[in-house]
Amino acid sequence: MAIIESQHGPMQVRPGEALLDTLERHGHQLEYQCRSGYCGACRTPLLAGKVHYPEPPLAFVEAGQCLPCCCRPVGDITLDLSRHD
Repeated sequence: MAIIESQHGPMQVRPGEALLDTLERHGHQLEYQCRSGYCGACRTPLLAGKVHYPEPPLAFVEAGQCLPCCCRPVGDITLDLSRHD
């Protein structure tokens, strides 16, 4: 299982779970509108590691960012959740 590191400590990702689901399960409340990569409201800095999108998101994603609503980690990752605090 992959681990998400953040300023709030480690969080374990369940197999097949989107990052948003993991974050919500650990008590984080990210803003989102669509859960499908359409709006980009959940855009979050990806400080280390890689993510995979089962379906390509429609929202623009720059290098160093991810859309937790629709991506899955590829191994361990580090996120900056400060904009969502």
